[in-house]
Amino acid sequence: MDVIAAMRTTGTCRYFRDDPVPDEVLTRAFEAARFAPQGGNRQPVRWVVVRDGDRKRRLAEWYLGPWKAYLAGIGAGEIGVGALPKAVTDADHFAEHLHEVPAIAVLCAELDGLHPTDLDLGRFSVVGGGSIYPTAQNFCLALRDQGVATALTTLLVHAEPQVKELLGIPDGVITAAHIAVGYPARGFPARLNRRPIDEIVFAETYGNPFSGG
Repeated sequence: MDVIAAMRTTGTCRYFRDDPVPDEVLTRAFEAARFAPQGGNRQPVRWVVVRDGDRKRRLAEWYLGPWKAYLAGIGAGEIGVGALPKAVTDADHFAEHLHEVPAIAVLCAELDGLHPTDLDLGRFSVVGGGSIYPTAQNFCLALRDQGVATALTTLLVHAEPQVKELLGIPDGVITAAHIAVGYPARGFPARLNRRPIDEIVFAETYGNPFSGG
């Protein structure tokens, strides 16, 4: 499919069918994903595909803890969300049924392949993710091209020590996200809800509107 159309319709899927995703479909997605940009072409990203029911249940259990705490914070008004209530309800359904998705792709990265340049700025570091998350987006887009939906979450990183033990992930390798993979039960969105360009793009200085022509 057209790459722009894929970008505009690759939303976060919360409802999946039970149908398994064939190996060849995943292979094509991983094949495309690896061409994402990364610092120094160090190629730090590694993947673990989890299909085993017991392992998925363990991952789902570890996901539910921080999700339910987050949900309680929303209910108490302690956490403001930009999402509509339906989106929160859908996310709760996803959490309760995570163990049922056909596959969970665990996004990992070798620490010695990252080169963050923002460690001394007095804020939390984000630059290292620039060599990780473009690969994840490529993966999601390549699956969308094949009619497969995804949901990327970072909540399970809370349980990284347990996840690493469960999946045999070695020292020096971190978890960066978990991506639920499967065929969508409700189709793909026709249009994603995003802020307009004039609210997010500026010219020359922050806050100065970008005309765009």
